[in-house]
Amino acid sequence: MPPPRKRRIAHEQRVFFYALLAGLPAVVTSFVLLLWYVPGADTKVQITLGLFIFSTWIGYALALRERVVRPLQTMANLLTALREGDFSTRARGANRDEPLGDVLAEINLLSGTLQEQRLGALEATALLRTVMEEIDVAIFAFDANETLRLVNRAGQELIAQPAERILGRAAKDLDLADCLAGGGTRVLSRTFPGGTGRWGMRRTVFREGGLPHSLVVIADLSQPLREEELKAWQRLVRVIGHELNNSLAPIKSIAGSLISILKRPQRASDWEDDMRGGLEIIETRAEGLNQFMQSYARLAKLPAPSKQSCEIGPLLRRVVALETRTEVALNEGPEMTVSLDAAQLEQVIINLVKNAVEATPVEAGQSASPIGGVRVGWHKIAGALEITVEDDGPGIANLQNLFVPFFTTKPSGSGIGLVLCRQIAENHNGSLTLGNRTDRPGCIARLRLPL
Repeated sequence: MPPPRKRRIAHEQRVFFYALLAGLPAVVTSFVLLLWYVPGADTKVQITLGLFIFSTWIGYALALRERVVRPLQTMANLLTALREGDFSTRARGANRDEPLGDVLAEINLLSGTLQEQRLGALEATALLRTVMEEIDVAIFAFDANETLRLVNRAGQELIAQPAERILGRAAKDLDLADCLAGGGTRVLSRTFPGGTGRWGMRRTVFREGGLPHSLVVIADLSQPLREEELKAWQRLVRVIGHELNNSLAPIKSIAGSLISILKRPQRASDWEDDMRGGLEIIETRAEGLNQFMQSYARLAKLPAPSKQSCEIGPLLRRVVALETRTEVALNEGPEMTVSLDAAQLEQVIINLVKNAVEATPVEAGQSASPIGGVRVGWHKIAGALEITVEDDGPGIANLQNLFVPFFTTKPSGSGIGLVLCRQIAENHNGSLTLGNRTDRPGCIARLRLPL
């Protein structure tokens, strides 16, 4: 059995006790003098003086206790008010000339600071609530038990119920349990009580009171996707229409000429040569259309990358060795192994090197000896692999149309090479950018892939 705990004396009792001890010697001395050194005094006088001395002793001890305890009680009351959120209470007599007044003044300053901070927090909260109510994105906040704790106006419209009926309910009861599982960012194709379509969902985790909460944001993507789809169709129709018109116009003209030749009662002696030449032109243009459609099919049917561990150095050395028209310099980088589709990456580098070689100027009368050069290199930057292809050509005149499908400045170009390269890079969660060099004329391509 544990020993009983000793009862602790309260602070005010200790102060009173010490005050009595401080005055005890003087009181004892006074009584001794009164009894022994005032001979012949009346008993009533001695009793009266004794009571006066005793009362004075007890009174000053109580006054000292009150003088010490009362400021402490005042500070306790102020701190209690702060704890309960009442920042309007102030202490009187907060004089900086004494330690006690200095303490009270600091408490008053703390109250004012907390009052200003709470006012700022209330204003920020009011602004946040106003913003949440005005935006058209549905916002839901769930606690660790997947219970809904916060919802804005758009969220209420999505669930088709007011906040009073859905707050405090579980996510599975609101048909939102799938938003709390799986990837944090994805596109949903489903039906909510407030609408049907494609929705962009993003989920993040925050803490409140030390406990994890989930913030789910759901945005309607139907209208933006329809607008982007319309723009894509317009661009596609414009490009395909331009290519078809460029081929069908001469085919129609030549076919009409050949028909007129066949309708003549008397044909020229070389009419067969005219027929043969016209048909060859028609065949050439038809073959061009066929290649155009094959290029489009190739762009539309790019397979997903099959990622495997691949060493970058040997891959780039192998790609550089394939270029036989001119010598391509290889700036060696660190030995790195990256998870990627080697075949698709080779296709990207081959295309970039080919463009760089074709853009590099050549000497007069020569076809394969460039004045400048082409350089390929790689290095690590910010947690990513960056492969660069530089050339010393004239640079790019129009950077805006680089990745427009079927746009090309080459007489025999298809206009899908860079589009394929960028699509391969994005399928690897990377990026491809082309720009003009700043140190000298030329172009630099940067292919970044995450490590």
